[in-house]
Amino acid sequence: MTTVDLFLSSWAVLRTAVAELAGPDFERPSGCSGWLVRDLACHLIIDAQDVLITLATPVDAEPTRDAVTYWNVVQPPTGDDPLDALTVRLAAAYGDPALLKFHLDDVGSAAGRAAALADPTVRVGTRGEVLTVSDYLGAYVLEWTLHHLDLAAHLPDLAGPPADGLARSRAMLETISGAAFPRSFSDRDALLIGTGRRTPTGPERAELGGPAASLPFVLG
Repeated sequence: MTTVDLFLSSWAVLRTAVAELAGPDFERPSGCSGWLVRDLACHLIIDAQDVLITLATPVDAEPTRDAVTYWNVVQPPTGDDPLDALTVRLAAAYGDPALLKFHLDDVGSAAGRAAALADPTVRVGTRGEVLTVSDYLGAYVLEWTLHHLDLAAHLPDLAGPPADGLARSRAMLETISGAAFPRSFSDRDALLIGTGRRTPTGPERAELGGPAASLPFVLG
């Protein structure tokens, strides 16, 4: 499966999962600390807008980042980020979850079409960096996968991310962090534990060994 295919499949499955949520589900907590499911859905709309903007921002310069180096290990969020606060206010302003669903489907579908039509070799600019379209979309495979896990964190009946996206995201996290997770860890558990979305059990921490002291690997 190509990078573009992984992006498209991960994004399509995530959008479908949001579309299938019932109204009360939007008031449940998500796997993003301090965010309800509605806040996460609003964040996904902003992500889709970013994809559209970036794909429409060609740059005539050499790449400065790839799908892996797009990400950095950063300090855990403090809750003081103005964009995070804005996202919560925007999500609440929608009122009816059906409006959130409609906007995500509308903008999200457009982002998917733009990705499918883009030349993977073209270079684009985002966050002050330059990437090929292929690498930019590859970076977002990790974004979609982690946020799909966040969406399903307190919705046990919701289908999870595609297996290919989980495997690629785990490999990316291991490269970004420089830590290899034990083979006994599923891709899902490696991502949840590695990014601080789940606390490892005692046996899991022992099996992790040295990397356990560096957890979590918060990406930004």
